[in-house]
Amino acid sequence: MAKDDLSGKLAVILHADVAGSTELVHQNEQLAHQRIQDTFHRFGDTISKYHGHVRELRGDALLAEFERASDAVSAALAFQADQSDYNTQLNDNIQPTVRVGIALGEVVIADNTVTGAGVVLAQRVEQLADAGGVCITAALHEAVPRRMPFDLKDMGEQILKGFDDPVHVYRVELSQGESIPVPAQEYKPGILAKSGRLKISIAVVLVAVMAGTVYWLLPSDAMEEPASVERMAFPLPDKPSIAVLPFTNMSGDVEQEYFADGMTEDLITDLSKISGLFVIARNSSFSYKGQQVKIHQVAEDMGVRYVLEGSVRRAGNQVRINAQLIDATTGGHLWAERYDGTLADIFNLQDQVTREIVTALSVTLTPEERDSSGLLGTTNIEAHDAYLQGLSFYARNSPIDNAKAESQFRRAIELDPEFGRAYEALAKVYFKATEKVYASALGFSSRKAAFFAYITLARSPGSTGRELHAILARASLLKHQLESALHHANLALATSPNDIDLLKIKALASIFSGQHGAGRLLADRIIRLDPALLAEPMYIYGLSHFAAGTYDEAARYLEWALQNDPSNSTYHRLLAATYGVLGKQEQAREALRIYRKSWRSQYWIAAAVYAYPFDDERKLQALADGFETAGLVERPPARYLKLNGETRLTGAEIDALLTGRTIKGTDYWRLYTWTLHRSRDGVLKQTGGTFFFSLEPDGLRGLDIESWIEPNRLCHRGTGVNDEITFCVTIHHDSVRGEGHYYMVTDTGPHPFQVLNE
Repeated sequence: MAKDDLSGKLAVILHADVAGSTELVHQNEQLAHQRIQDTFHRFGDTISKYHGHVRELRGDALLAEFERASDAVSAALAFQADQSDYNTQLNDNIQPTVRVGIALGEVVIADNTVTGAGVVLAQRVEQLADAGGVCITAALHEAVPRRMPFDLKDMGEQILKGFDDPVHVYRVELSQGESIPVPAQEYKPGILAKSGRLKISIAVVLVAVMAGTVYWLLPSDAMEEPASVERMAFPLPDKPSIAVLPFTNMSGDVEQEYFADGMTEDLITDLSKISGLFVIARNSSFSYKGQQVKIHQVAEDMGVRYVLEGSVRRAGNQVRINAQLIDATTGGHLWAERYDGTLADIFNLQDQVTREIVTALSVTLTPEERDSSGLLGTTNIEAHDAYLQGLSFYARNSPIDNAKAESQFRRAIELDPEFGRAYEALAKVYFKATEKVYASALGFSSRKAAFFAYITLARSPGSTGRELHAILARASLLKHQLESALHHANLALATSPNDIDLLKIKALASIFSGQHGAGRLLADRIIRLDPALLAEPMYIYGLSHFAAGTYDEAARYLEWALQNDPSNSTYHRLLAATYGVLGKQEQAREALRIYRKSWRSQYWIAAAVYAYPFDDERKLQALADGFETAGLVERPPARYLKLNGETRLTGAEIDALLTGRTIKGTDYWRLYTWTLHRSRDGVLKQTGGTFFFSLEPDGLRGLDIESWIEPNRLCHRGTGVNDEITFCVTIHHDSVRGEGHYYMVTDTGPHPFQVLNE
């Protein structure tokens, strides 16, 4: 470089000085200067090993420049450890103790001398460090990968001389029990260029830096320790497999944690909809939250080849996302990138990350997957914020938090009535409330929960067929319509193959319809996608063994499920019946007692059996026997309702029974009465209590609704409801009371009825 040339750029700057150097000099000037000089020479050697460059060495201060934040921090910690050992070998008090500050900032280089705001910032940060300590700015915190063995202690915002705005500072220490990273191989830009897009020269990188893309802010290292395919908990899938680690909240405010979590969750959801990817479920990915983990360990635990990690910084209306995709089997980075935008751009930013992953992994999107990209976002900042807060509450899986999630999702919809994702999330809240304890927290009965889920999706302007089929699969299972549940689950899984909830619905429907082996295979698939959450698949195994009549195995798996999730009352209910069938009366009664804590009203055998829509009447009989041993009592006229394939009417039988006739029935749970007339041209008119959902809160009461008959079902479409949503019921002979008595199984439960006239 010519003497008068100036080179301006952004750089990682390390500034160090000797704490209390004046006092050391007063003790013995010559010896102190000698030891300080020796200290900085050794520090310079360490800096060189970590690919840094000492720019200045003057008196009791050292200035160095690095290309990567991780190298600067590693060099500082390595030297501090070495200096501590060095000082312990000295027999006097002239022991140079160094403090280090590292910052990212603009610098000007002339004649190998570095000046500028970046140098001043590093010097001011260094003055905050303890003797023997290292402090960094928030920009460095963001740049250092989470997997590095560093503990970053938040010192908050600091007022620094010469800077108008406060600067967020962190203290860095080596994690307990960890080793300081060894220097990486000499950096070569091509190492990071595996995707082709990153095959750029140093010159292009520098141009990008000056344009605002801060290359060394990206959390990237040249290579990671490779994962061992032999040590992986599961064989690698036959398609690209990926785990998305929870993005780090870099906002310096724990109240913003929901923002980083929500964005991560949305990314997982978006990737899970891509049929060409195998994506680890949210529950397992978030099991690493707050931990410093090695990429190879994540890959081996989850059985995946690729890991995505990153960070999110939110400052006012601005958002910065740092992300990198790592091939864990080689330790190499496929790409690393930074995205900047406003809160209104967040879905576009997420979509960019998704597209980068798809491109890097050479995944071919279906036409539907290409068309659905970015359709369900919002530009309303407040609506988006409410949505992310709702996701945070929903993920906590408690009735109170579910109610808080409902409030946030409803607020998001009020702020932006076109916000499709908020409608989908709200529908999930309502469907979770089909469990009584969740409904109580929302202030309505569980019998209305499915209805509210229907209507929420019906009003959504952006929901796709996948969401509708998902909700219909869940509703069909509740209504004992197993063929319909399997049909809709398969349609939804075709476009969302990694959806854990849908796989659970399909597994349950398979078991209830007699496909025990298929249910277990689906449980295996659930474990593969969500290895950290074993309770639900263990329950599915237990249910399948109960259905197969292997009750000892059923009890064993249900006990395992409860070990993983002791508070789940549903597991206790089936375990009570299982213990009862095995003749273990004491254990059966205790399991039932625990379950009954979640059911405050009167409970009887038929109500317990109704929760298990087995198509085989022998399974219903076994459940009834088990619950009787556990201590439940009968309610006349039926010990349990025989609502199965043998008693279900065909479409022709439904037509002959209802067309041109009026029927009168009661609600099985609350005993209110109702009437329904079906004219010869298929028009339904209801009076009395609600039992058959439509858009109106009172069901079909007083309305003329067109109906039609499908094989084994009577169906209608509610007024004002999305045309793809239909409401269907099955009708069964009442084999206990005999001829002329029937049950209609609807969204609100079983309804005994009789025909009034011809």
